[in-house]
Amino acid sequence: MDENKFAALLGHAALKVWPELSRDAQEMLFAAAVDDGVIANTLATYLHDHHPRTAHPPKPTALV
Repeated sequence: MDENKFAALLGHAALKVWPELSRDAQEMLFAAAVDDGVIANTLATYLHDHHPRTAHPPKPTALV
């Protein structure tokens, strides 16, 4: 198998388990997958549309 086939297999696996991944794992995979704002917005829209858990609130920045 060539590298493109392995990349496709890993990509499909990541999409399959995306909802079960921790937020940190989701963010790391997302950052590794995108290299510009256009692709990032398109991927973010896809993930939000297909995996509701992705649409979580922002991380808290300070304790209240």
